[in-house]
Amino acid sequence: MSQTISIPNRTVAIVGRPNVGKSSLFNRMAGRRIAIVHEQSGVTRDRLSAEVISGEERFELIDTGGIGVIDQKASEDTIESGILDQAEAAIEDAGLILFVVDVMRGITPLDREVARHLHQSGRTVWVISNKSDNPTLDDQSVEFEEFTFPIYCISSLHNRGIGDLVFDILKALPEMENPTIANPLRIAVVGRPNAGKSSIINRLVKGQRVIVSEVAGTTRDSIEVPFQVGSGESARHYKLIDTAGLRKWGKVKEAVDKYSNLRTEKAIEHADLTLLVMDASEGPTLRDKKIMSLIEKAEAGCLVVVNKWDLAENLTTQRQYEEALRRELPYLSHVPILYGSATSGFNMKRMVDAIEEVSRNISSELSTGVLNRVLRNSFDKTLPPMVKGRRLKMYYATQVGIRPVRLKIFVNSPSLLTPAYKKYLTRCLRETFGLDGAPLVLILNRRRALEDHS
Repeated sequence: MSQTISIPNRTVAIVGRPNVGKSSLFNRMAGRRIAIVHEQSGVTRDRLSAEVISGEERFELIDTGGIGVIDQKASEDTIESGILDQAEAAIEDAGLILFVVDVMRGITPLDREVARHLHQSGRTVWVISNKSDNPTLDDQSVEFEEFTFPIYCISSLHNRGIGDLVFDILKALPEMENPTIANPLRIAVVGRPNAGKSSIINRLVKGQRVIVSEVAGTTRDSIEVPFQVGSGESARHYKLIDTAGLRKWGKVKEAVDKYSNLRTEKAIEHADLTLLVMDASEGPTLRDKKIMSLIEKAEAGCLVVVNKWDLAENLTTQRQYEEALRRELPYLSHVPILYGSATSGFNMKRMVDAIEEVSRNISSELSTGVLNRVLRNSFDKTLPPMVKGRRLKMYYATQVGIRPVRLKIFVNSPSLLTPAYKKYLTRCLRETFGLDGAPLVLILNRRRALEDHS
């Protein structure tokens, strides 16, 4: 069923009640197994996103947990409430909603509630009649015409109708805008000397673009290397910045090493995203902590790459290594960690996917409505502590920037925000919006007029 309606953006969200096959559809359309598929309802708790790529075109696909209750006040279940927040965020972010129903079950009362909610959202919605394993079952989809949305009959399990659905989605989506052509994201590849930074860049660009040597200190200057993901008009453009290994300032004696350190720090300061490369055979050191503190100060996105994993995999497991790494570097709590080998090429494709994901996250635009509801729910669930007899009050929040994601929150008095409560609010926001690898900057502003009337 071809659609010619106007859709505002190239984000597609999959929603519906629990256990109708949303995650199966997500995996089929993404072309790989990302979402957990299980017969038990409620398995998908967090929003998942992936890119669907067809030829030279692409769009973002968001999977959500099953909407088990529409009125959030009616649910005292924290997980249920969180799932609804994430579904709401997906609905508000998306230009097109795929409303998945189960043709074998027919219309349920909860389907009607979801449909009513989607009508109120004002978004473009298509009904996806899932589990239509053969043409005979297509006839049973007629009852979904009650919702007055276009209907697609598909079977995620048997890959029936998925190609036609993707084709029509691409036809209906607006023209792609590609801001990375004029403004490529800057990725600083940083780490200690001889961690394998230049080797990783060579693997990513599939060419010997920078000098690779076992002698520590080969790279003395910061070198910019163009890097492209995809092809044609939709290709994303990056600049990989190969930096000298950061040395302890106390051990820097030569002028050239001094300038190398300064250039590396400047590269981090001006980067949109950093790849922190570590040597798996050595583990985290004080130098890595220093580099991570520079990344945190620069408010840059971050992806940790544990290189030379082929030298360590017989000595430890990824889980053990990661637990130790996160203990040593607490700032890594929201940062993805990837294990690979530039020498063998192990996990290089996943590294590209991770770079793409973090790049999207640092450019995320959060729904104002969902942002305010999440913060209000967070305040209601756990009150801010009293500070000198006063308590922090929030009035309104809005996003004011990307790269990094910056949120301005209007409150009665910014001085009443304690570090522990700031961490709590940040954690609540991440649970809803994800943002792996992306710094989240909270800017508190005082609203005198509102405070006077509170």
